[in-house]
Amino acid sequence: MTEATRDLLTQLAEAQPDKTAVIEDLPDGRVRSWTFAEFEANANRVGRVLRDHGVQAGNRVIWCGQNSPWIVAIMHAARKIGVVAVPLNYRLTPEEAAYVVDNSDAVAAFVDAEFAELFVKIRPETPQLREVLVFDADRAGVAVPDGQRDAMPLLAAADPGELEGGNAGGAAGTMIYTSGTTGKPKGAVRQGPGDPAQTARMIEFYGVRPDDVYLTTGPLYHSGPSGFMMVGQMLGQTVVLQKKFDPEDWLRLLDRHRCSSTFAAPAPIRMVCNLPDDVLARYDRSSMRVMIANAAPWSYALKLSYLDRFPEHSLFEVYGSTELGVNTILRPEYQREKKGSCGQPAPGVEIRLYDDEGNVVTEPRVEGELYVRSASVFSTYHKAQEKFEADRRDGWQTVGDIAYFDEDGFYYICDRKKDMIISGGVNIYPAEIEAALEHHPDVVDVAVFGIPNEEWGEQVHAEVVLRAGADLDAEALRAYAREHLAGYKVPRSVKFVDEIPRTGTGKILKRQLRAPYWQGHESRVV
Repeated sequence: MTEATRDLLTQLAEAQPDKTAVIEDLPDGRVRSWTFAEFEANANRVGRVLRDHGVQAGNRVIWCGQNSPWIVAIMHAARKIGVVAVPLNYRLTPEEAAYVVDNSDAVAAFVDAEFAELFVKIRPETPQLREVLVFDADRAGVAVPDGQRDAMPLLAAADPGELEGGNAGGAAGTMIYTSGTTGKPKGAVRQGPGDPAQTARMIEFYGVRPDDVYLTTGPLYHSGPSGFMMVGQMLGQTVVLQKKFDPEDWLRLLDRHRCSSTFAAPAPIRMVCNLPDDVLARYDRSSMRVMIANAAPWSYALKLSYLDRFPEHSLFEVYGSTELGVNTILRPEYQREKKGSCGQPAPGVEIRLYDDEGNVVTEPRVEGELYVRSASVFSTYHKAQEKFEADRRDGWQTVGDIAYFDEDGFYYICDRKKDMIISGGVNIYPAEIEAALEHHPDVVDVAVFGIPNEEWGEQVHAEVVLRAGADLDAEALRAYAREHLAGYKVPRSVKFVDEIPRTGTGKILKRQLRAPYWQGHESRVV
């Protein structure tokens, strides 16, 4: 195997074997850290255990758990043996999780012991899942359920030596599930390791360095936190893993480990900035050099709040998506000047706007649907190629956002053509919620959409038509929703109405429903 085809983590482990690769520093005082040599060995062990249990190149493997060293190891192990890594959101209900696992065609799962019971519940609905490998059972103080395997003795016995295959042989990449406009999540497939040249240009643009220390902000099953973490690791950075977000603990980790880069949705940073001044004063925040703001638009007020509390030139806002990658970047020097902008096209990215008649928008401040052409665009939707093609035009791809650009070439996201809600940085599609609520025997019609929420950006709101004579209140309907949907998808507010406005073809007029709630806002998205 030549140096050019050897795994990059393997090369880093040889070049800097004693440098710390990952640190898990828990609030209760437990600390677990691996050097690059140990990290490489453990990733190789995971890869061999998967192979020993029938996982072959091109297969799909589910991973599920809160942020931990073994979760990061499975992400690298999947690449090393050429399988598709499929993160599973541990907040899903068993019904939702079973759909994702079954739809993904995963043959094995690598699961944190804290979520092993979830896989007991879904096993009857996921017959193709041959193996469930459970890690950290002793650490969690729980027993491995019958029918599942304790991964720890298997990992301890596995050969830690260099693995062959993986990217050099055409790694399959990743598949991250995004909720679907037609009611069911879809797996966004990204094949191979991406474009190294474009990644190098992005790294140069942000100014991240091998000596940066990356702090995870939010769960790694989201594409942003995991994607930027992986870029940092491949530069040889140390990664500090916060298992579960807590604002003051996040400051503790930032201060203790002198963290200098992260990726964050607006909700967690708003929680940090809203801490009392005396709490903030306990922690040194001066080490933060690169804060990547994304997952949902940061309000101008939040940006100013962040800049009052952290280094002035650390804030980069990006616009992008699981499907399209990073599309625009607003550099630190423009954060105050370009209020509401998501920036200019990122390196290697071309952007085109189409108006409602299908014409390319060429004039500033004219709205159009935003399309992207870039090496970072995903490959397809798993088992939904028709959806991928429907969002494609002339070789350009969209996720349905409406935007305009100003005279200086800065872009502004002003609305969504599709119905997606972004609450706390999490993408939520109303069709999935509507489909669940419509099963209630007292619900005749329902429309779900996002309305402004000061803390989360948007909140899920439902307007419902009840069966004549029905005696159903909002709390009862919300309780029903919780039985079928993850908590963050349950409507926070419900309004009972006589009729849902629709077009002549029966399509719900979502913009008409949303309009009253968004009066007085600069944009129809927050």
